[in-house]
Amino acid sequence: MIFALIDAEKTHHHVSVLARVLGVSREGYYAWRRRGGQSTRAADDQTLTTKITAVHAASRGTYGAPRVHADLAAAGVRVSRKRVARLMRNAGLQGVHRRRRVSLTRADRAAHLPPDLVGRDFTAPAPNRVWTADVTYIPTGQGWLYLAVVLDLYARKIVGWSMAAEQRTPLVADALTMALRHRRPPAGVIHHSDQGSQYTSREFARLCQQYQVRRSVGSAGDCYDNAVTESFFATLECELLDRTSFTTHDQARAALFDFIEGFYNRRRRHSTNGYLSPHDHETRFNEYNNAA
Repeated sequence: MIFALIDAEKTHHHVSVLARVLGVSREGYYAWRRRGGQSTRAADDQTLTTKITAVHAASRGTYGAPRVHADLAAAGVRVSRKRVARLMRNAGLQGVHRRRRVSLTRADRAAHLPPDLVGRDFTAPAPNRVWTADVTYIPTGQGWLYLAVVLDLYARKIVGWSMAAEQRTPLVADALTMALRHRRPPAGVIHHSDQGSQYTSREFARLCQQYQVRRSVGSAGDCYDNAVTESFFATLECELLDRTSFTTHDQARAALFDFIEGFYNRRRRHSTNGYLSPHDHETRFNEYNNAA
């Protein structure tokens, strides 16, 4: 800023000379000094930067400008997204970025495959209508820890999960069982997954039949057929796994539980939900329908 430059150089040159060379008035410089050395805009920027820094820290350092802007708007702070982006750049703050995930799918060619009931239509009119599921891996000092999740398409909420040292059918069955017990969906809820052998096994088919869950399976080797769950895992990787290392399985389990329940489901703003968290988006749906 010009007045700040004059202030820094006034011990070496007369203020009137500096003002004339820089094309401003001497009176303007002294008015700036009386205001405390900052313009109103600069003072507002400093206040906003403090708020932005707090929001970014609360997001565990993961939010970029769109989600920071949404948090500020929810708190009643009126500011443009471009200004938020500029102040974040100036403060050296940035969101994290996703990378591509390696697939763990191992298809059983002899298995009877259910039909694809989703067809890449990743929308749902209400909670507990369509669930998607997948498995990822977490490296630790004790070897791989596998995480299976069940995601409700309506609000992108993780409604079931399971962790184990082996990638077998009980891993995905436990995740589905958790979702069934906590959500108690109506008969006919769709469970969509890839062609992994865990999801096409007889044991898993029996579990789905017992609870009247309709199985759905995408095509082989195509991540787009299960894009929403893949997107969650990409978020998990760039916002937790790429930034943390685990010595033991127990450390990883605790961190994953905290990320899913303490942050992702309840606090993290999701663009598909109009920048509401999965919990808040689902709560709005329930409140509206209970009031109707």
